[in-house]
Amino acid sequence: MSSSSPSAAALPGRRAAAAPTLVWTALIVVYLLWGSTYLAIRVAVETMPPLLSAALRFAVAGVVLAVVLRLRRGPGALRVQRRQLGSAALVGVLLLAGGNGLVVLAESGPPGVAVPSGIAALLVATVPLLVVLLRSSTGDRPGVWTFAGVTFGFVGLVLLVLPAGSADAVPLVGALTVVAGAVAWSVGSFLSGRIGVPADPFVGTVYQMVAGAVALAVVAAGRGELSEFHPAAVSTRSWLALGYLMVAGSLVAFTAYVWLLQNAPISLVSTYAYVNPAVAVALGALLVAEPITPRVLLGGAVIVAGVALVVSTERPRRKGTERPGRTGAERSRRTGAGSRSGTARTGDRR
Repeated sequence: MSSSSPSAAALPGRRAAAAPTLVWTALIVVYLLWGSTYLAIRVAVETMPPLLSAALRFAVAGVVLAVVLRLRRGPGALRVQRRQLGSAALVGVLLLAGGNGLVVLAESGPPGVAVPSGIAALLVATVPLLVVLLRSSTGDRPGVWTFAGVTFGFVGLVLLVLPAGSADAVPLVGALTVVAGAVAWSVGSFLSGRIGVPADPFVGTVYQMVAGAVALAVVAAGRGELSEFHPAAVSTRSWLALGYLMVAGSLVAFTAYVWLLQNAPISLVSTYAYVNPAVAVALGALLVAEPITPRVLLGGAVIVAGVALVVSTERPRRKGTERPGRTGAERSRRTGAGSRSGTARTGDRR
């Protein structure tokens, strides 16, 4: 993926179109790896303070990525403008401290209080709907079929989450916490293409992770998690889960997600939130023998149909079909189902 990063492949002020193969490879990475992180989070917080574990995850991943970039590209690898630094920090706080941190917090606690990992993944599937609403609020209206696909997926989400009885009830406070995290993630994803983040997605990822880790550490300290943390009391499985989150969830999948935000339509990128629950449900069945009920099969089928509809209307263009000089944001608008006028709006720079 590094060979296709904007800074390496594009001339100043111009961004080359990403090859569809790279876009789909990055999507599959996000689909599978992030789908597995919900279970890993649940294991990590068994014996670790929730927000502190998230802060450690992103701090270590950010430092490792920064070192790799410094070694491969030289002393100026991480140099960015002050405005870009502030934009990356804001997006990092929204995505990682707000989006991920609230999900981690919701999955912590005893049974009956903590939200199960599969349910958390299902609730996060509201992200594409929220992103479409945000796009609509700015006049960038997606097409009818994009709305239909997102709505269809949301119906599938309701079928899965709606409790069948008191024993299946989702903890209300935890569920609302996850939804709040989904809102923060949606806003961060939406703003990332509009407020001038670093052009290189890998450099941007470093600053986003560091900012998110700092915000998480501050909140964790305010909650008293630092005094409660005793490394010797952390189980081996929790350490392994945290290591998996650092490598698979942060270094690999999050970097792929940031790259996608700059090279693919945001409605297409957001479909990961529909696929992740399917992965989470499958892992639950395989690893902890969670039953796959007819309700799960029906809701999953509706969600997949919604994903297929959104993907078909938000398909990225083939490399070389873009006119020279268009920015990634302009291409994102034009490849979106709602861009039917044949013109790209200005003022939306990545």
